Amino acid sequence: MVKPGRIYLQKTTYNNASKVNNMKNMLTGYRILDITQFVAGPTCSRIMAEMGADVIKVELAPTGDHARRSGLKPRKQEYKNSSQSTYFGQHNHSKRSVGINLKTEKGLLLLKKLISKSDVIVENFAPGVIGRMGLSYDAVKEVNPTIVMCSISFAGQEGPLAGEPGFDYMASAYAGISEMIGEPDRAPSQVSMAVGDSATGISAAMAVAVALLHRERTGEGQFIDCSLLDTYLQMHEDYIPRIGLSGAKALPTRSGSQHPNGGPTGIFDCGGGTYIQMMIMPYQWPRLLEAMRMTELENDDRFNTPRNRRKYRFELQSIIEKWMAAIGNRSEILKILKEQRVPAAPVLTLSEAIEHPHAIKRGAIRKLDDPLIGSFPIPGQPPLFSRWKYNDKLRAPLLGEHNKEIFQTLCNFNESEVEEFKNEGIIIADPSLD
Repeated sequence: MVKPGRIYLQKTTYNNASKVNNMKNMLTGYRILDITQFVAGPTCSRIMAEMGADVIKVELAPTGDHARRSGLKPRKQEYKNSSQSTYFGQHNHSKRSVGINLKTEKGLLLLKKLISKSDVIVENFAPGVIGRMGLSYDAVKEVNPTIVMCSISFAGQEGPLAGEPGFDYMASAYAGISEMIGEPDRAPSQVSMAVGDSATGISAAMAVAVALLHRERTGEGQFIDCSLLDTYLQMHEDYIPRIGLSGAKALPTRSGSQHPNGGPTGIFDCGGGTYIQMMIMPYQWPRLLEAMRMTELENDDRFNTPRNRRKYRFELQSIIEKWMAAIGNRSEILKILKEQRVPAAPVLTLSEAIEHPHAIKRGAIRKLDDPLIGSFPIPGQPPLFSRWKYNDKLRAPLLGEHNKEIFQTLCNFNESEVEEFKNEGIIIADPSLD
């Protein structure tokens, strides 16, 4: 059995929900080096941080994680030069931060010392970049033979697309997802959020946890290759086998607010700028007709089978929306539908979703308290555990906030040596820390 690296229990309240529980469990005792930026990589490491791991965010000179340049910044004049931002905070709270210039020999030495004390490295540079920095998996294994290394990229570490630059939306395009979204007579629509980044970060965290379990059982570390494109392709729920067997004739056509498979499933206009989302399975079709008091449609040749309801989905949309318009009130429509247990939901604005009591009750929306920006809402951590409580006092580190703490404690440099690293530009930190 391999013993995980011992965690340094810092005095700040950054990561460990273990302090809330006052016990060592979940991922407490594991140390993760996070050499990532933006969303996918930081999501992977943040999940592990919230489950008790000590995550050290390694930020590169001169500016740290590029996500620090996005989102809202501190409003107070005295913090105008700070690198802190809401974008960075959401994806990197519960971690500790060091700032290192890896283009220097001493900076690389500092990182290798941290690698020797760690259990996992997560990185999301373009394939080949980490190797050119002298930190390929083979090089890292020489420093720490049992390390688990997870590389996250647009299209994976090998294959015809591996060398191409790309972000979430490129992966969605290559996966055949972007082409499916939008109105039939217009160009495909742009999704406004990084779905693949988030999903890849979650799958990467799962993979790392399983690799650590493998290591506990065998003593072996390993390399994990996570790809946004792979993640997007696995999101197709049934089209891939269908098209694989039937060919291009099975390709769905863009159908705007209505799902290509009918149902009826889609978004319906209630009037007054409000909408309802419905998803009706075949066995629930009679419930919708009962709610609408249109049971005669059950025998209508256009709607009497799932295939026909798919074919005539726009005609069915018109009938449903006329019924809704006659009522003219979204709340009343939802009440009628739910009385018949028809799956339906209001299409909320994001501000409404953030304030929804259900999301707040479950912690799906929570607060992050930043000393420079203030308090602001962020998403919660989806899985809830019976034997683990997430920390409810969250904040994100400033760039290089834990330089002294980590390099003195983990790397055994004294205070004057750390100060010398700073003066030489080997390590960097947020201006507000001076």
